[in-house]
Amino acid sequence: MIKVKRLVKSFVYAFRGLGKTFKEEQNLQVQTIIAIFVIILAGIFQVNIIEWSLLIIVISLVILTEIINSAVERITDVLKPRINSYVKEIKDIMAAAVMMASITATVVGIIILGPYFINLFKCN
Repeated sequence: MIKVKRLVKSFVYAFRGLGKTFKEEQNLQVQTIIAIFVIILAGIFQVNIIEWSLLIIVISLVILTEIINSAVERITDVLKPRINSYVKEIKDIMAAAVMMASITATVVGIIILGPYFINLFKCN
């Protein structure tokens, strides 16, 4: 049986974590602004359902990797403060994961939204 009270608490904790991460991580704030801009453009251009799906997936990929990056950074800071060389490597690897997700999202965004921009500026 599903315990509603426990489920509600889980959502409260999740939103608290998201809020804290958003408040403290500048990169997540920038990525969220870009995501909102892309969603607005997709709405203006009336992209099809497949394009919407792909945009939502890559936006989620970027946000998720940034949240995971933030969690890993906190874990490494607690376990081994900055004096250990592995901490730097772990943080660099996680930053690379976020970068790859961002590059993927950018490429997908260009592939999907690019033709709409080209059509917008075509002279017929």
